[in-house]
Amino acid sequence: MNNLRRTFIKFSGSASALAVIAAAGLLKTTQAAAAVWNKSGFESKAAAEAIKTLGASAAAESRDIIITAPDIAENGAVVPIEVVSRIPNTQSISIIAEKNPFPLAATMDFANGAEPYAYVRIKMGQTSNVRAIIKADGKFFMAVKEVKITVGGCG
Repeated sequence: MNNLRRTFIKFSGSASALAVIAAAGLLKTTQAAAAVWNKSGFESKAAAEAIKTLGASAAAESRDIIITAPDIAENGAVVPIEVVSRIPNTQSISIIAEKNPFPLAATMDFANGAEPYAYVRIKMGQTSNVRAIIKADGKFFMAVKEVKITVGGCG
C-alpha cells in the first residue's frame, strides 16, 4: 500500500473541488471591517487635547466607573490598569495617563451586550492621574485615580 500516492490523490481531489467552487463564484473573500483609529488622539501631547479628540470635554464624574491600579507603582514600565464600567449601554472605555508624553494609552470599543471591562498595562514616566473616560448612550463620564511612580518607565 502506497500512503504517499493516497495522500496525493486526496489532496488533488480537494484542490480540484476548491478550484471549481472558487470558479463558480461561491467562495468569496471579503474585507474585515476594522474600527476607525483615532490617530490625532493617540498623537496628542497633552491630556486636554486627547480628551478633546475623544469628544469628552464635558465629561461628568461618575462613581459607576471603577479604576483598579496600584497606589504606588515601583516600576513605571509596567503599570496594570483595570477599568470596569457599571454604566448601562457602555460603548467605549479610554484610558489617559495625564503626564505621559502621549497621554492617550488605550481605547476599547464594546458591542451591544459586551461586558464593559478593560485591563491594560501601560508605561508611565512619572506620578500622575490616570483617567478612565466612558462613552455610554452618546454621553461621556469620567473617573480619576492618582498613581505614584517610583522609577519612571518612559525614559
